[in-house]
Amino acid sequence: MSVRSEFAEKTPVILGTATPGGGFPLYGSVIVDVVNALEPSLAIEARNTKGSTENVPLLLKGALDIALVQGEVVQGALAAGLRILAAMYSTPGMFVVRGDSGDRGIADLRGKPIAFGARGSGLVILARNVLDGIGLDPERDFQAIYLDRAGDGPHMVMEGRVAALWGGGAGWPGFTAVAQGPGGARFIAPDAEEIARICAKHPFLKPMTLPANAYPGQAQPISSVGSWNFILARGDLDDGVSYRIARALHRGETELAARLPQARETTAANTAAAAPGLALIHPGALRYLREIGLAR
Repeated sequence: MSVRSEFAEKTPVILGTATPGGGFPLYGSVIVDVVNALEPSLAIEARNTKGSTENVPLLLKGALDIALVQGEVVQGALAAGLRILAAMYSTPGMFVVRGDSGDRGIADLRGKPIAFGARGSGLVILARNVLDGIGLDPERDFQAIYLDRAGDGPHMVMEGRVAALWGGGAGWPGFTAVAQGPGGARFIAPDAEEIARICAKHPFLKPMTLPANAYPGQAQPISSVGSWNFILARGDLDDGVSYRIARALHRGETELAARLPQARETTAANTAAAAPGLALIHPGALRYLREIGLAR
């Protein structure tokens, strides 16, 4: 097939994100804009889903072509045959409380109503693993609240209906909304001893740091634990399509970084470094990494 005939019509690509108001739909909209602008042979369309735990089965049955998937969910997804298209960004997990809250540590939140995020979000799984590492359970030790829409969480914190909201990473909309609220925000993350216990029990979680000034009023870096989120693809996605997506994505790294803080981590170098193994990268994306010298 000639290049001209191959690109005569745009190739549709369906991207699964998550519920409105969360970080994945925001990130997905930027990815769609940048890739479609740089690769005219593609027509990527973002679709809201329930999040990572729905995205994986939708990919496996072919209802999505690519999707955003949180780190803890990635493990099983790769074992099921899905493949990495690109690394998104790291997600150090933590709680946000109002600036006037008296809560200072995770222990202070025990027994209180906590919004752990949207039901299908991988952030909920991250919360379970982080808390399990220090002997806690969302349902047993907190008044766990799960949301139908990720965007509802910040309002619940600011209105005092919950003591804290769980989330993660830089530029997460829920954290931004609370930080920009009337009383500002403060973040609660595992302390050094808790981080060591969590990583010992769940080695797939890694120490990570949220840089200073990631959110309004956050003057100091915050140490926590977390994992990498990835853009995953169907294992049978055409290699040429995945190559063109990866090429446009990484040629657009400067634009991505300018549009969205967390997208600064969406780089070809991070994809090569964060993937558990090169064999788990989709062949088309791996071809691009080899072309630019980041893989053999």
